Parts: sequence; C-alpha cells; structure tokens
Amino acid sequence: MMKATLILLLFCSLAHADITGLVVAVIDGDTIKVLDADQTEHRVRLSGIDAPERGQPYNKASRKHLASLVAGKEVFVETTKQDIYGREVGKVWVQPSDCPSCGKTLDVNYAQVLAGMAWWYRYYAEEESPEDHGRYESAEDEARARGWGLWADPNPINPYDWRKIPRYEHGNEGR
Repeated sequence: MMKATLILLLFCSLAHADITGLVVAVIDGDTIKVLDADQTEHRVRLSGIDAPERGQPYNKASRKHLASLVAGKEVFVETTKQDIYGREVGKVWVQPSDCPSCGKTLDVNYAQVLAGMAWWYRYYAEEESPEDHGRYESAEDEARARGWGLWADPNPINPYDWRKIPRYEHGNEGR
C-alpha cells in the first residue's frame, strides 16, 4: 500500500512540474505559450484570474497588457494542475522590466488583476493559498475602485458569466 502511494505521489509531482522557459505566444489575457529548454511548448493558463473573452470588451487590451509583461521573456511557472483543455495552470513569474537586476519577482497573474485587465477568479478561490486569495481579491477591489482597465466600463461582465450567454447575444466588441 505504501509503495502504491509513493508511486502515485511521484506521478502527480511529475505531471505538474514547474516550467521555466521563453514566452513564444500570448494567446489572450490569461493564456500564454512557453518554450522550455528541451524545446517543449507548454500552453499555460494563468491561475487565479479570468480575463475577458474574445468579443468581450477589453479582450484585446487585456491580451496587449499581458504581452507587455511577458512576450519574448523568460518566465517561471509554478504549476498547480492541468485543466480540461490540457493546459498547465499556474502562477507566472517574470523579471520586472523596470528592474534589470531583479530576478523573476513579478507575479504576472496579480499584475493583470491590479491593472484591471482580468478578474480575480472567485470560482477557484479555494485552490489558492490564503495569501494569493487575499492579494488577488484586494487587487481587484483596488482596480475597481480606481476605474482601471475593464473597471472603466459602467457594467463589466465577468467572463464566467459571459461564457453562459448564448453566442448570438454577444456583440462584436473587443477594445
């Protein structure tokens, strides 16, 4: 029994190993592609956040902001799981552009929420550490209070709710 448990733990840790690599594509405001040293491409979904969907207001602005943080840069991804689409889910760290002597100290997921380019993903809050839960919730509260990014919209629609709207009801926005 103990041997089976050890094998299961080993498999789980291998299945969700952390990733270090170069960001080769920014898919949208919460998904990137990372190429590791073995030339393996990883599709990474940023954990704890939910960015506007295609056709939703601020979708393009969110993607552009994420690209300004990570495109063409080396990142470290603390993976937590794989989602139903086969993407690695995790927290992305990058060296801040204004600090060439710093390491990878910028939490990109947090930066997206604080800039008003993504929501804190409440529906998965139980999967976050208490620290991240508090930080991301506070970042969203601050962005909302200051009217940053998508919070400039008088009635922003959470992507979680947007995905439930039948496709024909979506307008063709996408600032």
